[in-house]
Amino acid sequence: MEKLYVIKIGGNIIDDENKLSSFLKDFAEVREKKILVHGGGKLATRVAETMGITQQIIDGRRVTDAETLKVAIMVYAGYINKNIVAKLQAQNCNAFGITGADGNAIQAHKRGIASSVGTAGLDYGFVGDIDKVNKTFVQEILEQEIALVIAPITHDKNGLLLNTNADTIAREIAKAMNNLYEVSLFYCFEKNGVLLKETDDGSYIEKINRGTYCELKEKNIVSSGMIPKLDNAFEALQSGVQNVIIGKAENLHNLINHQSGTAIVNE
Repeated sequence: MEKLYVIKIGGNIIDDENKLSSFLKDFAEVREKKILVHGGGKLATRVAETMGITQQIIDGRRVTDAETLKVAIMVYAGYINKNIVAKLQAQNCNAFGITGADGNAIQAHKRGIASSVGTAGLDYGFVGDIDKVNKTFVQEILEQEIALVIAPITHDKNGLLLNTNADTIAREIAKAMNNLYEVSLFYCFEKNGVLLKETDDGSYIEKINRGTYCELKEKNIVSSGMIPKLDNAFEALQSGVQNVIIGKAENLHNLINHQSGTAIVNE
């Protein structure tokens, strides 16, 4: 079975032109089939604030009102997505940038106020929870030796676009493609992995199982945005994804070769 790498990069890498260019050079060198899912939260926040649109983040997730949704679509599906595609083309990596609406790639529904995913009684606005991934469409693109670059915007098949957590999109794509490829999922950001001490990049944990994760949460060592990332990682692993690794974007090749980062494991 062919290998497929689903790689998600966060906003801190996207915000740094040098780090982004270096990462995309490494990504372009990967010979296996590959999908890049990108976030971009900080840029969207800056644009929104410039436009006088107040932003609210709860437990690492953005509350998306109607005006914030417009900004997210412009920034994620527009500037960031096409900038990444252009940079990959410059590295001779043929890439195709999409949202969940393109090719009906990712369908979702608007999160309910009392959803089990969110906090009871909290309205996340135009935020999407994923219903299905069009794995046939995704496979057709991959089989043409084209790298997919996916912006974190989905749709509900009724004309509504939805802002969707990029970590979750990466998880759902990895799960959906798991019976077609040997899938590895990588969450790449600015840290070496999951850290015991937030300010010490050398304190990253090499392996985390679910028991260790629960202990780290109880001790408040992992919190905020790292919790949904780890929740996504464990769900992907439980669904049969071969490898799930969290680590530094600059170390992509080492992450792929299991020589860096935090591995999420079952044992």
